[in-house]
Formats: sequence, structure tokens, C-alpha cells
Amino acid sequence: MLHNGFKGLDAGRLTVDTLHPIATGIRRRRVGLRTMLLSLWLVSAPVFATDSTAAPPAIVAQIDAGQFKAADAAIDTSLQRPNLSAEQRNALLFQRERMRRILIDFTLSADDVKGRVRKDIPDLSDAEFARWDAAGLFEHQVIDGRTLYFKRSPSNLFRISPEALARRAVQTPITGGPMETLNDYQRAIRRTSLSQHRTSVMPRRIRMTQILSVKADAVPDGQMVRAWIPYPRAIPGQQENIVYVASDPTQHDIASASAMQRTVYLEKPAQHGRETRFSVTYEVTLLAQYHDIDANKVTAESIKPQLAPFVAERAPHIVFTDAVRAFSHKIVGDEKNPYRIAQKLFAAVDRIPWAGAREYSTISDISDYALHAGHADCGQQTLLLMTLLRLNGIPTRWQSGMVFADDGKYSDIHDWAYLYFAPYGWVPMDVTTGRLQPAAGDDNSLEWFYLGGLDNDRIAFNDDFGRDFEPSKTFFRSDDVDSQRGEAEWRGGNIYFDQLSYDFEWSFPDRANHSATAQHASASRLDSSNHVYRTP
Repeated sequence: MLHNGFKGLDAGRLTVDTLHPIATGIRRRRVGLRTMLLSLWLVSAPVFATDSTAAPPAIVAQIDAGQFKAADAAIDTSLQRPNLSAEQRNALLFQRERMRRILIDFTLSADDVKGRVRKDIPDLSDAEFARWDAAGLFEHQVIDGRTLYFKRSPSNLFRISPEALARRAVQTPITGGPMETLNDYQRAIRRTSLSQHRTSVMPRRIRMTQILSVKADAVPDGQMVRAWIPYPRAIPGQQENIVYVASDPTQHDIASASAMQRTVYLEKPAQHGRETRFSVTYEVTLLAQYHDIDANKVTAESIKPQLAPFVAERAPHIVFTDAVRAFSHKIVGDEKNPYRIAQKLFAAVDRIPWAGAREYSTISDISDYALHAGHADCGQQTLLLMTLLRLNGIPTRWQSGMVFADDGKYSDIHDWAYLYFAPYGWVPMDVTTGRLQPAAGDDNSLEWFYLGGLDNDRIAFNDDFGRDFEPSKTFFRSDDVDSQRGEAEWRGGNIYFDQLSYDFEWSFPDRANHSATAQHASASRLDSSNHVYRTP
């Protein structure tokens, strides 16, 4: 999930250009949109930088330790320093905002958690709860002496604890995404790739509508709301022939094809008592990928300048900490072959239980969090695996967007990545979908389908994390890592996720009489946690 961001000024960000070829994309501008509306806004509005790496480490550590009052006092003191740069000031203000967001995610008391778990385990005892709590099965923080639990910790329990799952009074299945179980479509992708001697196969055309809605009266009546809805990147061999169809409002600004986190920018005034709804519809051709990798042919790559950024640390979320180094040594051992190293690390990260995520903007180092939390979602798993692979000299880069099912009954936001194997080049990996279980008669290589292969039941919006929008946001991003749900703001500030909902609707225009269309109720996605990729 990513996940990543907060780039009003983006001061001090690391600039990394993708090595993926960029096809010519669709870029349409309505004359006067920026000059008539945006210029007046930016002249008068404050501009916020959001690079958390510029914040004093001591303050970041205080917040991570739950010492919010002390951190708030330290921020006040720091803001009074003479000659404080705009970057430093804004980084301090973001740390104050980070505390506010943490308190939105951590809302439950121990009694609240017990009450919710007892809906599934009526005879849960206090002693049993205490034992599970001591084992770290209920994510919580001690904030200024108060123990507060993550709002999704009661439901996450059944994903990360087989013991708790077995205790449920009603044994409803814990389901995942439709691609997490080996199916005929994955088999067909591999079979077609091998028979056609192509790594990109089985093109399919999809029409997608993405919707972003701001809660009624979150913005005063008549005030202009600015919105950024994710939009697909043109990537040869993965997604091609992107065509804008429509938007609401009709005036729109599609970011350039080179934008690493691509969006459509829209503006609309708020109306009292009504949600402010934005949408964009487009068509895109999606291709599946499969690389038939022979481990014995994979060689350690001599890192040339164009690959160097992709084996480097990138604070705050890709850092080679002592804990990461120790974990890598334990898993990799003396293995030297890059593909087998990747297999070992992929399998190790895949074993981390998936659970619903707290907001990425609240986490100071996502890969370290994934290593220690006892659970992780897709973006957290992906960033941890990227960190481990880079530590071992294997180039990696981020990709994210959304996933869907043909039958119209499933969609979600999702994160995955690419890694570089010589002589094969860049190949995809999806550690959250993970290792598959071949059936009798299957080729055993299908177990590793998602280490070198990718289905085309997904759309990529982002080829990096924590990158600028076009145009940039004025206020802090709600997600400083990823861009999947959409973002919004008004003159008074950012509109955070507790005031937003998002939705996807899709169809297949090339299929005669095809009626599969997906709609997810906005209410179910209001204040939803990021990077879900599994049903609740």
C-alpha cells in the first residue's frame, strides 16, 4: 500500500526518473482553467511543504513514542527559532498534523475492543484478551499515558491469529482478492506467453469511471473544492491507448504522461447539504505479463548510473536499518543468485499476515513498521520487500493503482512493484497476492507467477511513491506515499479521508452485451483505511 505524498512544496524530495518507457499519453487542457481559477487561489493561499525527513528526529521520535504533549511543546519552541526556513516550518506543522491523524486512526479503548471481539467470540474472557493483547494482536499506542487501539484492530485479529479465528462462533471464511488463488486465467497468461514468445499478452479494453465525493458540508457553501482523481499512466506492454471519455465537471486538467503519480485535476463549488462529487471516465487497454525466468541465467547486475537510484536508500520509507540487515541475513544466508535471493525474500515477506492498515502518512518508516508490527498490508509489504531487495543489490521500483474482477463484484486499491534481473530487465512482482498453490498437473513455476508475472485485472496510476501532482496541492496530502483514492482541498485546507469517499465503476466496451459493471457504495468507502486489497 503505499503509499506515498504530502508534497505542497516537495522541498528536499529525491527525484528519480522511471526506467520504464513512457508512451505518448492523452493530455487535454481546458483553456483558462488554471489562469482563471487556480492562479488567484495560489496567489493568496499559504503553501505547505510536507517532507517529513526535514523534521527534527527528536520530535519524530517523541510522536512515535506517544509523547504528544511533549512533541507539541517542542514544535512550539522550534517554530519560534529565528531564521527558520519555510521547509523546516512546514515539516514541523506536518508533525502536528500527523498527531491529529494518528488520533483519528486510534480511537478505541480496551473495553471497546473487547466489546467488538465478543460479537464474534461471545465467551471471550478478560484473561484471554490480555494474553492476545500482550502478544501484540491488537495494534495500539500509549499516547500521553492513555492506551488507544487502532480502529481496525478487532477485525484484524481474525486475519493475524489462527487461534482467534478458530474461536469465532460463526465460522465465516476470511476471503482475499480473486487472484490470490491459482486460477485458469493465470494459467492462460503463462500458456499464452510461452506459446507466443511474448512477455505481454491477452490485451483487454476496459472503460473505467472513478469517483471522488466530499462529504456534505465538509466545505462551506459556495467555496471552491479542488480535487485530484488518479488517472492511468501510459506504459508500453502493460497499459496502452488511454482515451479520456468524460468528467464531472467537464473542465479538467490531465497530468502529463511523465507524471509519476498521474491525476486528473478538477474544480467545483460546494453546495450546502449536498456532497461535492467529482468523476472521470476513460478507456484503456490492459495487457497481462509473464516472464519465463530461468534462475540459472540470472546474473548479479553491475549497477550502472541509471540503476543506481533503484538500489539506494530513500528515507523515510526505504532505509537499511540494523533490523532490516539482520532480517535479510537470516533469510538470504549465503545465497548469491539474485533470483533465488528474491524468491527467499518474497516468501518471507509473503508470510507476514495481511491486515487492514493505518494511514501511511502517520507512519515514520513504513518498511520498518512492516518488519515489526506483526502484520502489514500491500503497500507496507511492498516497501519492505523493496528495501530488502535493494539492500541485496537488486534494483526495485514502486507501482500502484487499483484491481478489479470481471464479474463486477470486486475492486480495491493495491500496491505492487518491479524488480530488475539481468538479462531479463524489469519484471513485475506482487508480494501481497503472493505465492500460488499449483494443483496436480500444473507446472510448478506457477507458484512464482507473481515474481515475474502480472495479471491485467489492474490499472496502474503510479510508477513511484511520494511524488508531485500536476498541479501540486497547496495543503498537505492526505496520503504522502500513494495516490489511489483521490485527494481534495479548499481554501481552508486539506480535506482528509474522514471527509471523503471514493468509488469505481467499470465495463468492457469490446464485449457484446457484456453487463458486468461494478459499483461500491460510497458509504462503505467513507473513512476507509488505505491499501486494502482484501475484502473486510
